[in-house]
Amino acid sequence: MENSKKIDPSTGSGSTLSKAEWVEWILRVAVAGEFIGHGAFALQGRPAWVAWFSIFGVSDPQIATTLLWLVGLLDITLAVLVLIKPVRLALLWMTFWGFWTALMRPIAGESIFEFVERWANWGAPLALLLLVGWPKSIKEWLR
Repeated sequence: MENSKKIDPSTGSGSTLSKAEWVEWILRVAVAGEFIGHGAFALQGRPAWVAWFSIFGVSDPQIATTLLWLVGLLDITLAVLVLIKPVRLALLWMTFWGFWTALMRPIAGESIFEFVERWANWGAPLALLLLVGWPKSIKEWLR
């Protein structure tokens, strides 16, 4: 991809954003949308998601609901952060969390295709992480 060429997605010219900048913004919005959506569902305490905590020994629904609410709050916080600045450590967590929550479906007894359908949940944050650049030092994880 030629990063220095400026494009307008509708006409192919005249924009102040490069192709890479357009791709970055599309991924930022996509990742934020996915995590805001899932975060909102978690804040609502989706019963199926509360039940998944029992797989890991959290059988008290009240505790599971509280944990799910905290996860939802974290999801939304990270989504907003990615819109402001795609911090690499946040994107790494979002990649892991998107993969894990997609994998939870077949672990909980749902079809493997529930996992396959959700590949974008971890693929989009991973793509954004690779686009902004894999860090070369520990300090870069926070940029």
